[in-house]
Amino acid sequence: MSDSGPWLVVGLGNPGPTYAGNRHNVGAMVIDELARRTSSSLRTHKARAVAAQVRLGTGPGGVPGPSAVIAVPNCYMNESGGPVSALVRFFSVTPERVVVVHDELDLDEGTIRLKRGGGEGGHNGLRSISNSLGTKDYHRVRVGIGRPPGRMDAADYVLRDFSPTQRKQLPFLLDDAADAVESLVTLGLLDAQQKVHAPR
Repeated sequence: MSDSGPWLVVGLGNPGPTYAGNRHNVGAMVIDELARRTSSSLRTHKARAVAAQVRLGTGPGGVPGPSAVIAVPNCYMNESGGPVSALVRFFSVTPERVVVVHDELDLDEGTIRLKRGGGEGGHNGLRSISNSLGTKDYHRVRVGIGRPPGRMDAADYVLRDFSPTQRKQLPFLLDDAADAVESLVTLGLLDAQQKVHAPR
């Protein structure tokens, strides 16, 4: 891939300890995993976010992967667009190099899918980002959390913590999602989709 500036990888969630373990915060958890992999610390940024400048993945011959900013907005999910657009301006990132990592009700638990553009599927964080950027043409790493059981409301479901059984699987899910982010920025969307979407 041609290197035309840094990538911006944003993980969505709600701020504060009350929400930290919620399914809705899985995007933010993936950013924590990427920070751990790159031995970086997320620091408060004036764009109402915590962020770190890193290199993601490895390129040919083991060289460090492309430069990227990893970030989590310091606001509620439905206000994510303001911090994302501010980070885009601050770091001179083009929308096609924005990657948003988010929870996805329409994917089975544990499934990871990559796409660029398209609708928001009722996700308030994505809707806010699309409005603030003025485009839907950014990349998404969709982290499947499955549908709520029985008649539970989707809004209640996403704002609950992962179940004890799911928590045991969570490290593997975060690992897979972080791998998907690295594949996307090092290989490009189509090659990364072939790798990530391949049957296991």
